Amino acid sequence: MRSRLLIVNPQASGVTEALVEQVRVALPGPLEVVRTAHGGQAREIARGYEQDVDAIYVFSGDGTYNEVLNGVGGDIPLGFIPGGGTSVLPRALGMPRDPVGAARLLSTVTTRRIGLGRVNGRRFAFNAGIGLDAELVRRIDSRGRREDGRRPGDSAFVREALGLLASRRGRFPDALEVDGHGRAAFVLVANCDPYTYAGRVGIRVSRGASFDLGIDVVAPSAVRARGLPRLGLELLRGARPRAGMIALHDVERVVIRCDAPLPLQVDGEDLGEVDEAVFESERNAVTALVPS
Repeated sequence: MRSRLLIVNPQASGVTEALVEQVRVALPGPLEVVRTAHGGQAREIARGYEQDVDAIYVFSGDGTYNEVLNGVGGDIPLGFIPGGGTSVLPRALGMPRDPVGAARLLSTVTTRRIGLGRVNGRRFAFNAGIGLDAELVRRIDSRGRREDGRRPGDSAFVREALGLLASRRGRFPDALEVDGHGRAAFVLVANCDPYTYAGRVGIRVSRGASFDLGIDVVAPSAVRARGLPRLGLELLRGARPRAGMIALHDVERVVIRCDAPLPLQVDGEDLGEVDEAVFESERNAVTALVPS
């Protein structure tokens, strides 16, 4: 039997050396453990090991999962162990939040081919966005890391979200064009349901989104303060098409043209600002290890 690889991000919110050892013992072996030292390294590690191991496990947060997905070709089985503050991907795949429990489960799981999204060539696992949520990601990043190098938790996201709404007085004017569909204030692109989590609560955004289908796109037109409660409920429960709401399901490709450069995020990572973004579906892209 060839060895398996465990990629660990030691700065992820839920990763400690004690947990790394427990996860290592719980995973099927033989196993080699490699720790990342800086952002972007997981992509190169996964690419370098892909041809020489039987499986790659990732104990980290969503940013490192994204790096690995952008490093592999697609045939190597991938196991995602929750180690971040949110860890959307493993939870959306049905894995438990407890990393040791998830590692034990990876001894008896089955494989599942899942689709990914792409934006301007960059893969994403569960979501991407232009405007609102990308600006929120940027605000969180501007807080910097804690003394232990970890990212702020869910409470910081809530505070920043409230601060963002207050700074805009609840108003988000149309700022982009969803090519062929109309004007919108911001764009949320979902590759699964839920879009993300707030603690234990799933934020649905698009109720029909699935790893087995194309991407879903939700883009409300100009938002005013009085419309925020309705919009919030729609994003929590899953938006449906209506006047003032673009909601596309299971699409292969959509082009977004911004009036001025806007922030773009994928899987919670800030990719800078874009004038145009091409979102595409990559069906059956990778092999994930999931509960039977």
